Amino acid sequence: MIYFTELERLPVFDVQGNYLGLLTDLMVDPGQNALRIAAYRVRTPKKQTLCITHEQMQSVSVRAAQTSVPAEAIRCYAQDESLISLKRDILDQQVIDVNHRKVVRVNDVDFDIRPWNGHTELRIVEANVGLAAAARRLLQGVVSKHRIRSITDLLPSRVIRWEFINLIEPDPARRLKLKISYDRLAALHPADIADILQELSRDEQKAVIESLDEETAAQAISEIPTRMQAALLESIPPEKAADIVEEMAPDEAADVLQEMPPEASAEVLAGMEREEAKDVRDLLGFEEDTAGALMTTEYVAVDDSANLDEAVERLKAFEGSVELVHQIYLVNTENVLTGTVPLARILLAGSATPLKHLAMDPVISIKSHGDARKVVDLFYKYDLVALPVVDDANHLLGVVTADDVLELVVKRR
Repeated sequence: MIYFTELERLPVFDVQGNYLGLLTDLMVDPGQNALRIAAYRVRTPKKQTLCITHEQMQSVSVRAAQTSVPAEAIRCYAQDESLISLKRDILDQQVIDVNHRKVVRVNDVDFDIRPWNGHTELRIVEANVGLAAAARRLLQGVVSKHRIRSITDLLPSRVIRWEFINLIEPDPARRLKLKISYDRLAALHPADIADILQELSRDEQKAVIESLDEETAAQAISEIPTRMQAALLESIPPEKAADIVEEMAPDEAADVLQEMPPEASAEVLAGMEREEAKDVRDLLGFEEDTAGALMTTEYVAVDDSANLDEAVERLKAFEGSVELVHQIYLVNTENVLTGTVPLARILLAGSATPLKHLAMDPVISIKSHGDARKVVDLFYKYDLVALPVVDDANHLLGVVTADDVLELVVKRR
């Protein structure tokens, strides 16, 4: 194992033993091999910067590096945004530790030295984020490398395997060149992604959200505070924000759009599909802290003359958040609420059973203008998991779910 701190300012010689300069940086080409060091940057005594490719590097140790070619075969360094610079892009930067679901700062990078086609090849093994790595940085150049190793071996070391790291690149164009993927991040639970987002700067948040698919981004954004949701959506392109808001539950979408400036909110609504935008606009029309403002329009309702088979078919066709569907609502031909049927009763009944025979009695509901305190009281009194919301004529408008009530109670503490 060899560390970046031991390689920085390493003397470099050509194949004839001529001194070339000091090693200043190591570069990785993620498009070719994300683990192998592709190029070595060297600063000459005349302040020139050379680029030695991995094919040209003969050997590397903690004492010196030597090329397999003469000095005249080495070209000057030219900036290449498709390469990862360990010094600029990794050291002291925040990266996402996907395995431990957190954001960490890199203190050092650990390499494995391997033989390759008669030469030496450096491969990245892990990022070092522990106290030992920080101490190496502080002691480098002050005492000998051997002494530094003996000191830091006594300190706790914390490393993250390179394959469990997601780099954060705010520049979309460079992110594309680097071929940075957030697939591993997207596989995490939305709540874990939300925790990670809250540890990042706004530019870093944008980089992550813009790289996730709309459904995953919507789920993650829904887990962070509404004010932060609004600021983040306002910072990304309106068309991307509209696609994300479309994937959110209507009540959550209405909450975040209400928090945004009117012009930004209108721009997002204009970019949404007509039906989704209408659902959100309808919710925006209700006064704050009322049942109408709390409800979602994602629910399953069937005609009160339907049987169990018809209810199952309606459930299969439902495109909303299935985990929030705890009961089916019965309505007549005029959309008047006539009953509620818990899913548990459906599971225990025969396929031809009329749904009205499974309905709870009495029907507990609340008017859309009922205040939030009454919503909480009804949930507590009747031990509800969902509460239907109706207008003054008892037409079914939406449903308040337990998670909305829990969030409301937490906010008021």
